[in-house]
Amino acid sequence: MTRWKTRIGLCVTAALAALGLASPAQAAVTSPGSAPYLDITASTPSLVDVSRATGQKTFTLAFVLADSTGCNPSWGGTIPLNDSRILNDIKAFQAMGGQVVVATGGAAGPYLEYTCSDATALANAYREILDTVGTNSLDVDVETTIPQDTVNAALATLQAERGTTISYTMRVQGDDYGMDPYSVTVLDSAAAHGVDVLVNPMTMEFGTSRADWGDAVIAAAQSTLGQLKQIWPGKSDADLKRHLGVTPMIGRNYNGKIFQPDDATQLVQWATANHIGRLAFWSAGRDNGSCPGGGVSPTCSSISQSQYQFTNIFAGFKG
Repeated sequence: MTRWKTRIGLCVTAALAALGLASPAQAAVTSPGSAPYLDITASTPSLVDVSRATGQKTFTLAFVLADSTGCNPSWGGTIPLNDSRILNDIKAFQAMGGQVVVATGGAAGPYLEYTCSDATALANAYREILDTVGTNSLDVDVETTIPQDTVNAALATLQAERGTTISYTMRVQGDDYGMDPYSVTVLDSAAAHGVDVLVNPMTMEFGTSRADWGDAVIAAAQSTLGQLKQIWPGKSDADLKRHLGVTPMIGRNYNGKIFQPDDATQLVQWATANHIGRLAFWSAGRDNGSCPGGGVSPTCSSISQSQYQFTNIFAGFKG
């Protein structure tokens, strides 16, 4: 960075601080820790309520999609990005010292990533998301094919402009295999475009021969690390671990496996020992025992547990 750019950056930071505002870089979630997903399109629970009950200070907000008009970011593809209920909850949480990561993509579309016509349009959509929410942390959850070079060009532009913290959440194929081949293709493109990303494997709904699901989740994370070594061979093992996140699905999974509180404790211990970059889970809205023994539900874990038990366990991870 040239000296005059540094001086301008310092002046901007000082001016924003004088106004009581955070610069984009200051708003980025960069410290290792726990960032559970929360479906912000649901009316409950609120960020403020979960934080007050648990002390949790970072959440990943799901999901921003394209709306029916095209390349226009909206919550769940239907709720305006500036919806007052959602923004008021976010702002109140941030006023409590909270930080948020905004996730795009997910299990349903339409994705901004394949709706926006080119890298410029997509970068503009990303800017609108970050500016409206007041964060500098973006998660791209890839559960379908995307134009990876277009997406990574947009992410590279964003990161060069404002130092955005970027994570890719990726499908896992198997515990001894790691991410599926397409996810590796997306990350190869990220590496080619020089995008610095945290890689967050979804350690859920994958194949395993292991009887213990907690062991399988950790094995999938370790296999993912091996894949990262192939994508970024110049990074040290410690640096690769700092670029790894792990996101299980708490309670009952669709494949019949159950991620129990004891599994969460085991994962936190492994993540702490290995100094990885992030832990998360799906989702804070399911972190309750209101429907033990039932099928998979979006509003409960389907197991017997105390309120926000997983949030409190994951909070023990500090990196």
